[in-house]
Order: sequence, then C-alpha cells, then structure tokens
Amino acid sequence: MPETPAENAPEPTEEDIFEQKAVRLAKRERLIAERETAAGGAYPVSVPVTHTIPALRADYGDLEAGAETGETAAVAGRIVFSRNTGKLCFATLQSGDGSRIQAMVSLANVGDDSLQRWKELVDLGDHVAVSGEMISSRRGELSIMVSAWEIAAKAILPLPNMYTELNEESRVRSRFLDLIVRDTARTTVRARATVNASLRATFAGHDFVEVETPMLQVQPGGATARPFITHSNAFDTDLYLRIAPELYLKRAVVGGIDRVFEINRNFRNEGADSTHSPEFAMLEAYQAYSDYNGIADLTQELIQNAAVAVAGSTTVTWADGTEFDLGGEWDRVSMYPSLSEAAGVEVTPETGMDELLKLAEDNGVEVPSHVTHGKLVEELWEHFVKQHLTRPTFVMDFPVDTSPLVREHRSIPGVVEKWDLYVRGFELATGYSELVDPVIQRERFVEQAKLAARGDDEAMRIDEEFLRALEHGMPPTGGMGMGIDRLLMAITGLGIRETILFPLVK
Repeated sequence: MPETPAENAPEPTEEDIFEQKAVRLAKRERLIAERETAAGGAYPVSVPVTHTIPALRADYGDLEAGAETGETAAVAGRIVFSRNTGKLCFATLQSGDGSRIQAMVSLANVGDDSLQRWKELVDLGDHVAVSGEMISSRRGELSIMVSAWEIAAKAILPLPNMYTELNEESRVRSRFLDLIVRDTARTTVRARATVNASLRATFAGHDFVEVETPMLQVQPGGATARPFITHSNAFDTDLYLRIAPELYLKRAVVGGIDRVFEINRNFRNEGADSTHSPEFAMLEAYQAYSDYNGIADLTQELIQNAAVAVAGSTTVTWADGTEFDLGGEWDRVSMYPSLSEAAGVEVTPETGMDELLKLAEDNGVEVPSHVTHGKLVEELWEHFVKQHLTRPTFVMDFPVDTSPLVREHRSIPGVVEKWDLYVRGFELATGYSELVDPVIQRERFVEQAKLAARGDDEAMRIDEEFLRALEHGMPPTGGMGMGIDRLLMAITGLGIRETILFPLVK
C-alpha cells in the first residue's frame, strides 16, 4: 500500500482544524452545486453497493500480485489513507468492522474530469462509493480498479492522525473517533455483543425466561446504593431510577416464572472509578428450588461459556498480553475463616465491635461511616484477603447485617448464604440463597429503616408491595447478579470506561 503523507504528520492544531473545516465546507458547497450533473451531491440518500469490504476480502483475498479477475464490484467505505499522484490516485477504504480495501483511481479508467474531481473533492475521512474490477496491485494489495465513484458523505472535520494512539480521555469523550481509528475499540463492541448472546444462549439451555422490569420506580430497592431521583409530571410524584431489578424479578418468581433473568441498565448515584460507573449494565437471574451453591455453578458456567464465545477458550488474553485462566472448578472460601487466617486472629460473627475496631486501627483499615459489625468485617476482609486472590474465587457466607435480602445460613449462626465472586481482583458477581420468609424480610427492612434514620443514604426502605408478594408464597430460590461491564473487564483486561461504549464523562 502506498504510504500516506499523514504517517509522520503532527497532530493538527485548532487553527489547522479551523482552516481544514473551511476548505471542506467549500467542497461541500461545490458538491451541492453540482447536484444536477453529479450523483447525490455531498450527502446522497443512498449509493449503489453490491458487496461489503469483508466479503470482498473473503472472496478475493488470495489473489496473486498483479492478478486481474474481470469481475466487478461496488463497495463503500471511509477513506482512512490517501495518496494522489499525476495519473493514479490511491485510497484505502475502511468498513465499520475495520476491514480495508484499496481503491485505485486512474486516468485511463475514469477519464481526466473524474480524476481531477477526485483530487479536488475527496479528503481523508470522507465516505465514498466506488465500482470497478477486482484486482491485486503489483505489490499484492487487494484493490478495486475504479471505473466510477461518488462521495457518499463528506467529512467536514479531519480524522485524527491514524498513526498516533488516542489518549484515554479522547477515546471515551469521542468514542466515534475511537471506533474509526482503533481496532481494540471495534473488537470490544463486538465482544460485548458476543458475551450477551452467549449469556442468553446459556440461559435458554436451562429454560430461563428473559423479562423486562421497570427502570422508573416509586421507591428504589434491591441493593444498598444511593439512587438518582427524577420527577413525573404525569403523576406529579418523584420517581427513582432503578438501582437493581431484584425485587421485581422476585415478584416474577412468586408469580410462577421459576427461572427468570434480565439484562438491564442500573443507575447508582455514587462515585466513579476504574470499576464503577453511575450507569451500568447488570445481569440478574433467579432460579426457584435452587440455592446459592446451585446459582454459583450456573454463574461459573455463564462466565466460562462467554469466555469461550469471545476468546475461543476459557484461557483469555487481556489487553496487556497477560493470559488468565477462567477454566476448571473455581475456589470457594468462607469469609470469616479466610479473614481469621490472613489476620492471624480469630474473627467470628460473635467477635465484638471493640475487638474489630482495634484490629482495624492496628492495621490502618478505614472504618466505614454508620459502621456495623458486618460492614467492618467486610472492610477487614478486603484489607487482609482480597489482594491475595489470584484465581476466580467465590467468597462465601457473609455477615447477616449487610445482607438484608439473603437467607440465614442453614448451619452457621450469624451469617447468610451469600457469595461474592472475585475475578481479576474485583467483585464480578454476587449470589444468594434468597430470603423468602416475609416475616423475617420485614424485620430486616425495619433494621434497614433504622440505619436510614441515622443517616445511612444506602440503607434500604420498607417495600410494602414486595412484602405483599412474598406473603403469597415464594419458593426456595437461588439468585445472582453480575455486571456486564465487569464481565467484559474480566475477559478483555480493559478498564470499565473501555468496556462501556459511551461512558458518562464530565
């Protein structure tokens, strides 16, 4: 492929961009003025296309250098590289998936007027439609020897330098440019779609039903998080953006949808960092007559199937080149015993607050606001244990006071049947043996209300409609929730802002 002059060019300044925009706007005006004699103007409604660029590469990719086929094709794409010479112009057309093909516009094939128009009107970034014979250039580049062409969409602003990596801030603020210039951005979008398809296929194999639950709710529930608040003019009342679909999905189980899941958008009015976003995609699933062990088995299957769908194997390669094995049976450790072993002192559900506070102080562990036994135990566990988890690990059996929607453990007093799954050093998913006793659930909600009254913004509220559903009888159930964005992080090794197509930025 001929080199482009942009290869070693510096990034354009604001003044350069302003000047280029003015030149391109003038070309747009010329194209519009030519509308009567040239097809379409600057933005035609449609252009003739017989093949996609990937299809042409699949059909003709093995041509020997200098080969001619005698077969014609019409294709469209964005110009990402260009070089104009006296009697022959070269351009690389790129499709949405990043596939490329060379277009060769020669005096002999298009004539002097058409060649001159190409030189005067076509810029990097423009979408063009070309038709002509499929050939291989003397250098072996699959090409279209153009016999006719037209501009499909005139780019008014120039592309960034295709040889210079966009910084992270530019990538997330201008994802459309990121998708044009960077292969990883495009493959991540497709990986996410592949993951979602795999999740749905795995659920279908287990006879789950996919449903949709409200994003606007009269009161938030299903998680300990601060909600976003909005106002409904129609109902003249405040509403909350969903922080979790849990309480609605459980109502579906009460109603007889024994295996149910939802891939949804959640909103939490909290901090943003490398693993948290105020708006994020969440998978939640509930299986009647199962428990937290059964739902852990299902979660492992979901993730491993997704890894195979994206990477072809349960051993995935992260963006930095590191290989990570998601295969096999994953470890399961209990929170209190693993904390005791790592801290060198025994910590149990009966350990007093004074002892826990001293352990935190001695080890520089920050004490959370509105501290409870469970909150402090979880902070201590993260300090002592979390950093040492290298394999995917289910951390089992959490404190009862931090898990108001979870059934008490069947044999260990003071804990509940809950796990958190840690992969790559962060929490990827959580699972429960669900609390289905409406009397105990009400008691838990009351305790949460007391925390809220003391200023805990993340405490849950009493949800009378949910309690009324439970009072009609909910079967024993295992439930799980997993961040889709974080699942992509586990498979690709990217940060959360890279796995979200259009993340929220200031």
